[in-house]
Amino acid sequence: MTLDLYTAGNALHGVNLAVQSPSNLAAFYVTHLGMEARQVGANIHLTYPGSATALILSPAHKSQPYEPSVNDRYWKIGITLPDLDHACRDLCTRGVAVSPPIQFENIGYMAHLNDPEGFKIELLQHTFQGQDKKTIAQTNIPLGGGCRLAHITLRTTNIDRETAHFVHELGMKLLSIQPLPAYGFDLYFFAYTNELPPQSDLLSVQNRPWLWQRPYTCIELQHLHHSDTQLLFTDAGSAGFVELVIS
Repeated sequence: MTLDLYTAGNALHGVNLAVQSPSNLAAFYVTHLGMEARQVGANIHLTYPGSATALILSPAHKSQPYEPSVNDRYWKIGITLPDLDHACRDLCTRGVAVSPPIQFENIGYMAHLNDPEGFKIELLQHTFQGQDKKTIAQTNIPLGGGCRLAHITLRTTNIDRETAHFVHELGMKLLSIQPLPAYGFDLYFFAYTNELPPQSDLLSVQNRPWLWQRPYTCIELQHLHHSDTQLLFTDAGSAGFVELVIS
């Protein structure tokens, strides 16, 4: 990893989720998803080797369990990896439920699971289904190794306002736009980087496997086409999305 991939100044430190039991949930991510855990005050920071962007677990102050909704502002984290079939077999042998891998449209080869508190996780292969894999999975590492916390996904109904915020106010770069009109949304990917996609057209499908192989974390925005959708935010003290952590 070279320093010129990143912009100077601001940095995406991670996403903070309030959970019922940070220590128990962290054990799931360490044991089954291969993350490393670090205690920071009352919180636990989960990262992959070589990356400083963290999934931050903080204690919720209310005992009500997290209940995800399709209208939540927060959607999921995305983990990219070299061999999705191996990763799903590995999870199944560990007794962790995961959806069958699918090539979703021209977006990527992916699968989904929930952690023990109900937070959504997407597993996304570096390459499309049928394309050559970049590296071979390691059988002695959860998910086969080579993983990155690649995406933190939020929902929005106003992509113009969000783009102005992430690009002009926070200094991120828009790397990819992925329309899915049949599903009623588009996907936008922002990151702190000096890299340029291989194709200058941000709609290019050829850029997508390249994007899934980046060593840094992107903010993914799911832009809902129905602008009258009322997005839901976590009540103070409840389990759920707390904040993005950006310096």
